[in-house]
Amino acid sequence: MLLAVQETIERASAEECSPQIMDRLKRMYYRVRAGIGYEKTVAEYGAFPTDPYSHTPPSGGAKQPGMTGQVKEEILTRRGELGIMVEEGTLRFAPTLLREDEFLTKANTFNYVDVHGNEHSHLLPVSSLAFTLCQVPVVYERADQQAAIRVSLSDGTQQQIPGNILDTQMAGEIFSRSGKVELIRVMLPQTKN
Repeated sequence: MLLAVQETIERASAEECSPQIMDRLKRMYYRVRAGIGYEKTVAEYGAFPTDPYSHTPPSGGAKQPGMTGQVKEEILTRRGELGIMVEEGTLRFAPTLLREDEFLTKANTFNYVDVHGNEHSHLLPVSSLAFTLCQVPVVYERADQQAAIRVSLSDGTQQQIPGNILDTQMAGEIFSRSGKVELIRVMLPQTKN
C-alpha cells in the first residue's frame, strides 16, 4: 500500500498537481507509513516489523523464504523517499517525499565502503544527509541556489551539472561501479516541507 501511495505522488508530481494536492498526498503517505512497518514497536506490531526472515516455525519448513514483502516494500519506498529515479538510463534526484527533519542539524561524519572495498569517512555539513548508491556516496545539501549536482571523479576533477539529472554516461559509471565517480553532491533548493 505504501508503495502505491508513493507511485501516486510521483505521478501527481510529474503532472504538476497543485501544492495543496501534493501536501495532502504527502500527509497521507506518512499516515500510511506510521500505520505499518518499522515505526511501530514490537508490542504494537505483534512481531519484529523489519525482520528479514520468514516467521515459519522450525518444524514447518520454509513458507516464505527471504525477506517478507513488507521489508522489500520498505527498501523500495525508502529509495523513492530519497528521490532516486532511473529514467531511460539517466539518474534523477528528486526527493519530493524527503522530510526536512531528516537533514542534519549539526555536522556529522558519514562512513561508507567504496566500490573497491575501502573504508572512507566524509564530513557532512549542517543541512545535509548522505547515503550510498551502488557504493558511491551521495550527499544531499540544502542550499540557497538552483538545483545542481557536483560530481567528484577519481582523477581528481569535478563536474558541475545544472539541475538534478545525471546523463546516461555518468549514470552508467555509477551503475557499473567503475570507480570513476567518487562522490555526488546534490544541491537542493530550500523548501517549506
